Amino acid sequence: MWYVDNAKIPDWSAATKFLSKADPVMKLIIKKVGPCTIAPRKDYFIVLCTSIFNQQISMAAASSLFKKFRAQFPRNTPTPRLTLKFLKGDEELIRSCGISRQKRAYLADLSQHFLDNKIPIRRLASMTDAEIIESLTAVHGIGQWTAEMFLMFVLNRPDVFPIDDLGLQAAVHRVYGLPERPKPKVLLPLGEKWRPWRTVATWYLWRSGEG
Repeated sequence: MWYVDNAKIPDWSAATKFLSKADPVMKLIIKKVGPCTIAPRKDYFIVLCTSIFNQQISMAAASSLFKKFRAQFPRNTPTPRLTLKFLKGDEELIRSCGISRQKRAYLADLSQHFLDNKIPIRRLASMTDAEIIESLTAVHGIGQWTAEMFLMFVLNRPDVFPIDDLGLQAAVHRVYGLPERPKPKVLLPLGEKWRPWRTVATWYLWRSGEG
């Protein structure tokens, strides 16, 4: 879902220097993993459509079905208006793209939110993280976690901390030698040392088990 364009990777050196100084464990992870490769994206609607397709099926299946869905649009690029038109079309074709009744409702609601400017893409840069989360989670089928991933991997907001993410909890449990996987109320104060770069710290923790 979160494709990286190497040509657009920002310079995260200020973040890695800060985290290395603030946390010796993080310093070791950064040295092991290497440079942070979080990069921005501009295809907001497509990213959010992908998040809906990914729900309740394997990533491989979702990827295949989403590829078929995209093939129904000019230049493989679904837009809000064309998506609504597609969802009112051939029922067999819709089902062949893996779009259940529930996902159909979610995609329609997402499309309408874009068309009604309830997800104001031209104002996202000036909105706070909380405002963006509120805007995204108003869409049926988009929850807190998806909104946080959007902030991190699409908008590259630097201080997002998805404390409900099981992968993050497991990584903190492993690398910090905690007796059990930390619950959100425990994880939140642990992450204070990484502020204002908790997005980058989270990314490194996710990558810490590789290799």
